[in-house]
Amino acid sequence: MCRNIRPLSNFEPPATLDEVHAAALQYVRKISGTTKPSRANAEAFDRAVEEVAGVSARLLDALVTTAPPKDREVEAAKARERARLRYA
Repeated sequence: MCRNIRPLSNFEPPATLDEVHAAALQYVRKISGTTKPSRANAEAFDRAVEEVAGVSARLLDALVTTAPPKDREVEAAKARERARLRYA
């Protein structure tokens, strides 16, 4: 999995459409092997991003969990601490 794609499920507040779109963009970039498609491929690339974002948003809306929602700030602090220990 691409390291830049962050989990978006079960957070409070819920993931925004911008976050879902950003994750979709990272996914399409990863599988296509390019960050900026050629003009010949731009339409297919953009369509793939929109389709992946739509499917991802529907998935997030459909997921059910009994776990309490995670706090974004707490999770970000944990990630910073892991990075500090890893790269110190």
